[in-house]
Amino acid sequence: MARAIWSGAISFGLVTIPIKLYTAVSRKSVKFNLLDAESHARLKQKRVSSVTGEEVPWNQTVKGYEITKDTYIVIEDEELEALAPDASRTIDITDFVHESEIDPLFYDSGYHLVPDEIARKPYALLSRAMEESGQVAIASFVMRTKQYLAAIRPENGRLVLSTMIYADELVDPVAEIGGLEGLDELEVSEAELTMANQLIETLAGEFDPEKYEDSYREQVLALIERKSNGEIAPVAAPAPAASADVVDLMAALEASVAAAKEARKRHPTAKEAGAAADEDVPEAKSA
Repeated sequence: MARAIWSGAISFGLVTIPIKLYTAVSRKSVKFNLLDAESHARLKQKRVSSVTGEEVPWNQTVKGYEITKDTYIVIEDEELEALAPDASRTIDITDFVHESEIDPLFYDSGYHLVPDEIARKPYALLSRAMEESGQVAIASFVMRTKQYLAAIRPENGRLVLSTMIYADELVDPVAEIGGLEGLDELEVSEAELTMANQLIETLAGEFDPEKYEDSYREQVLALIERKSNGEIAPVAAPAPAASADVVDLMAALEASVAAAKEARKRHPTAKEAGAAADEDVPEAKSA
């Protein structure tokens, strides 16, 4: 059974809705430990002074912010504690906006908001009102001494919360990356655009999250299982990727559309398969 990682209340005008916060994502990865290549003993990391080369115990460490190369400003824990936000237990809603106004890049981690038993009705009321109006709540709250910006969205009668990135944390793609200038001014022909739209239409379908999987993680776990069973045969290296030679765009689009149509014939979507099955049912004769 999942455990709440935070409890408090949603503050909505003069209405307070007690809730608990549960993580909505359980990230999966394959974790490795660093071992000695000869003895396979687990290696431990140590805090070593870059000047003396000697290990430094925890009680002799402080936090430092580098202002120039090898020049630091020392910040004491007490100074940070004095600046920490008040550890309130409320998620304060400050604004309501349309979800379409929020760039998905602003979303970070997801959580489920679960109401206390006494707060089920106001919770359901808020969720239903937001769903009917198409609005998302923008809020702020403090968790583990850190202040978060968040978006609260209705989803099938429930409320889900996504922590958000602050505006100054987003990378400006034009100013900081380059290579993206003038893309909206490039000329494309009507034929190319028509063929690209046809390719999109051929590949279009309903989003099915179960369709996608982390194949690399599955292969690593399979390798671990084989080796744990005594199989030590080396894994074949993947074939080199095809070269990125410039090809005729129109020809590539036409070939892609043909391949996508052929793939759809072999592996239709659930919706397409259902429609095909309905077509195969013989029409009932009237009496």
